[in-house]
Amino acid sequence: MIVMSRGKSFKGTATKQIEMRRCVACRQVRHKSELLRVVKTAAGEISIDNATKIFGRGAYVCKSASCAANLKKRHGLDKSFKTKLPNELYEKICDEISDAV
Repeated sequence: MIVMSRGKSFKGTATKQIEMRRCVACRQVRHKSELLRVVKTAAGEISIDNATKIFGRGAYVCKSASCAANLKKRHGLDKSFKTKLPNELYEKICDEISDAV
C-alpha cells in the first residue's frame, strides 16, 4: 500500500492521506478510485469488488482495455493470489472493465 500525504493542515499537525494502489498488470501507481479491485476471501472465493468493502486479500487492475488484455495474457492474478485461476474469471474482469469504460 502506498500512501501519499497532501500536506500540512492549517495548524500543521494533521494531514489528509491519498490512498494509492499499484496495478497488477502495468505496475503503475494510481488512485484507488481509478482501479478495479479483485478480492480473495478467507473461504477462497475470488470475486470482483466494485464497492471495495469485501474483506480479504485484494489485487487492483487499471480500468483500461490494455491492462485487462495484459492481465489475461500473463495470468497476473495467479501470482497475487498464489493459486491457479480459471480463464472465465479473466473474461469476467475484461467484461467488467469494458463496461466501465
